[in-house]
Amino acid sequence: MSGNRPIHVFSEIGKLKKVMLHRPGKELENLMPDYLERLLFDDIPFLEGAQKEHDEFANALRAEGVEVVYLEDLAAESLTSPEIKEAFIDEYLEEANIRGKQTKEAIRQMLLVIEDNRELIDRTMAGIQKSELPPIENKGLTDLVESEYPFAIDPMPNLYFTRDPFATMGHGVSLNRMYSETRNRETLYAKYIFKYHPDYRDADVPLVYTRDETTRIEGGDELVLSKDVLAVGISQRTDAASIEKLMHNIFDKNLGFKKVLAFEFANNRKFMHLDTVFTMVDYDKFTIHPEIEGDLRVFSVTSENGELQIVEENDSLENILASNLGLDSVTLIRCGAGNIVAAGREQWNDGSNTLTIAPGVAVVYERNTITNKKLEEYGIRLIKIRGSELVRGRGGPRCMSMPLVREDL
Repeated sequence: MSGNRPIHVFSEIGKLKKVMLHRPGKELENLMPDYLERLLFDDIPFLEGAQKEHDEFANALRAEGVEVVYLEDLAAESLTSPEIKEAFIDEYLEEANIRGKQTKEAIRQMLLVIEDNRELIDRTMAGIQKSELPPIENKGLTDLVESEYPFAIDPMPNLYFTRDPFATMGHGVSLNRMYSETRNRETLYAKYIFKYHPDYRDADVPLVYTRDETTRIEGGDELVLSKDVLAVGISQRTDAASIEKLMHNIFDKNLGFKKVLAFEFANNRKFMHLDTVFTMVDYDKFTIHPEIEGDLRVFSVTSENGELQIVEENDSLENILASNLGLDSVTLIRCGAGNIVAAGREQWNDGSNTLTIAPGVAVVYERNTITNKKLEEYGIRLIKIRGSELVRGRGGPRCMSMPLVREDL
């Protein structure tokens, strides 16, 4: 990192120096069985257990010399004046889908009187139950005709997957348009961080995507393979059209990247992002879930005279990666050691979702024993963390982390 460049990420594997996490909070206690699908969950984590596991994750990173910062702290530190704080509350409420005018104003007053910024941020992340609202006088018809849905504002339980609302690449940030309305609200925190936080407001961090775009893209589909090459998944959560927009902006802002490899694979929940089936763990080694290999298509996207050039790569994935990374060969380490039963089970528990913190050093869930053994056989040093509660949200160490600074390779 040099000068006033607070974002510096030119690889997936360069030594991690600074990372942003979100410690799970009371938003998890606002999950209910009847509304799990609405909030993109399959199960309900035990908050105390999830927090213990997350703290172990953060401490494991610190033990490797990584500076850990938290989304909730950065967001709170971004509300640097009463005017900015009020603007944040108004924008938050505008996106909260509150139908009743009096209800919306009552919640606004609830939030405005919270003096501590961190308490305010935690409150907005947790959501607001209707039972928590003060008595509302002079209700309008919309306020009076209430459904049985228990929340005035939905919680944001996916926030501990900090990889998705925005993604760092080079010195820039992709501030994403999310797949789901309930998750799109998460990007509001990043908007205020990069606009108002003391560490970022004067740095002129280039945005290569914005939350106002009409097509979706999420950080789990955005990988920085090298200083020249990005990989982006065309998935359940990311549109092909978004990749074209991203590329135009990257070239226009001269971030240095020369090519995107667009990975098209099965569009479903279990393969929701590229990084749930494919991550980089060393200069020439990648994890992969074998179930995607048969139907995988890879397209090269480059720019020539301001026009995107798109070519389908007709070769094995190993050769495509080696050619684009300037290597003689690469190794694909298959989740579950290639066994279809073990691969399916361990991919569901994020066996392919590794966080590489230095070349050949990766953080993994300890529960994926077969995949982990195979990684170690290939010389990868593993930092194993518990994930019995965290994994219930269908995300692993890469999902739970947003690198802000990595050393160059």
